[in-house]
Amino acid sequence: MFLAPALIGFTAFVVYPLFRSAYFALTTYNGLTDPKFVGLDNFRRMFTTDPSFWPSVRATLLLVVLYVPLSLIIGLALAVFCNQRMRGVGLLRTLCYLPVVLPVVATITLWKFVFNPQVGLANQVLHWLHLPTSEWLSGDDSAMPSIVIVMLWSVGSTMIIFLAALQAVPTELYEAARLDGAGSRTVFFRITLPLISPIMILQVVLQMVTALQAFNQPKILSPDNQGGPGFSTRTLMLSIYDNGFPRLGQVSQFGYASAQVWVLFLVIVVVIAATARFSSIWTYSDHVS
Repeated sequence: MFLAPALIGFTAFVVYPLFRSAYFALTTYNGLTDPKFVGLDNFRRMFTTDPSFWPSVRATLLLVVLYVPLSLIIGLALAVFCNQRMRGVGLLRTLCYLPVVLPVVATITLWKFVFNPQVGLANQVLHWLHLPTSEWLSGDDSAMPSIVIVMLWSVGSTMIIFLAALQAVPTELYEAARLDGAGSRTVFFRITLPLISPIMILQVVLQMVTALQAFNQPKILSPDNQGGPGFSTRTLMLSIYDNGFPRLGQVSQFGYASAQVWVLFLVIVVVIAATARFSSIWTYSDHVS
């Protein structure tokens, strides 16, 4: 009885939409007329005739490749720095985490002004440093790295999880290592990194899912709000949204968007399953002698 509200909510907002979208994926449906069953035509169109699908896949993979390693490295580096015993470390941790709690849309909009090629702060800083300026969001090659920079602005959430993992490492191991004459680099790579490796795997999964579902940044930052210039920042999530909720005057394609949702869902399931399957190879276990 106590679980009934949770079960009802889970069924209404997770299970039912899941199966409903699976049905729509096999139909042509615009939200106004009755769905028409077309079998696997939506998937066939996606993989063979849609000119924007594979560029969306390429943009999403590029985002994953750029964002995931950088978020892990920067998050871990900040966590190690904030784990030091020094004055003002509490304020430093707060400042690192502060971007996470700021309004997302307002923050992304502010970054859009920062990356303005003519009057933005980013090019002003490059000019002061006598470095070549960039087109940032307007350039084919610089648009996606600019979006990655904006996503890294919220790396404080990654940092805080790494910080908790670092503080769980037994201090006796550090003391024993120092008595044996181990340096900081040896201590980090032989003690710290192996002991936090399960958290590292968790972070890899979380950051990959975040990158695969990236929507706000490409939507708000791209010059045409469609993932431009060209298809350079048109992620799969943005493609799904634009097919399901097109601009005024265009016909919605809920059926086709549902098919894309299922492709993205299966990709995320495969990523998580593969990471879980091979996690024992990459993580330290105290059962290993």
